[in-house]
Amino acid sequence: METDYLSSVQKQFEYYKLLGDKTINQVPEEKLFWQYNEESNSIATIVKHISGNMKSRWTDFLTTDGEKETRNRESEFDNDLSTREEVLKVWNDGWKCLLDTIYSLRNQDLVKEVFIRNMGHTVMEAINRQLAHYPYHVGQMVFIGKMIRGKDWVSLSIPRGQSDVYNAEKFAKPKHTEHFTTEFIKKK
Repeated sequence: METDYLSSVQKQFEYYKLLGDKTINQVPEEKLFWQYNEESNSIATIVKHISGNMKSRWTDFLTTDGEKETRNRESEFDNDLSTREEVLKVWNDGWKCLLDTIYSLRNQDLVKEVFIRNMGHTVMEAINRQLAHYPYHVGQMVFIGKMIRGKDWVSLSIPRGQSDVYNAEKFAKPKHTEHFTTEFIKKK
């Protein structure tokens, strides 16, 4: 089961990175910094927050607290990136830190204890915590992207009006075991 768990979370993290990648790519550069109002975040700001969290949580994951003293969480919400290249660098740096760590973990690590703000978690619990946090924010990015692009948005899942066709294709195949993200990752 542990091998299945690690493989599953690796694929799920890659899937959510892909959703974010495709959102960033669909949004015009100047709109990456758009905020609905002063209390909301732009896609660029969400990227800064996710990346800051990833670098804090996944650097020296097994040996230091996940909330690093060097992290300045408040500054993650400053809308101070100005180009797509800056957004992508911040985005990819955070994901590299996370994915390098996730792929280095072994089954025996899953029951080890790690700390986030002095609160103990098993490695599995810490992974699950972040697997809930990052998709929450990627979903915000997708929502903003859809608002910005309107009718020009290219669906990242099953397009509206295509559920019947999609399901017919799925049920036309024999039953099999495959991770749900496989088809999306293949289409990269």
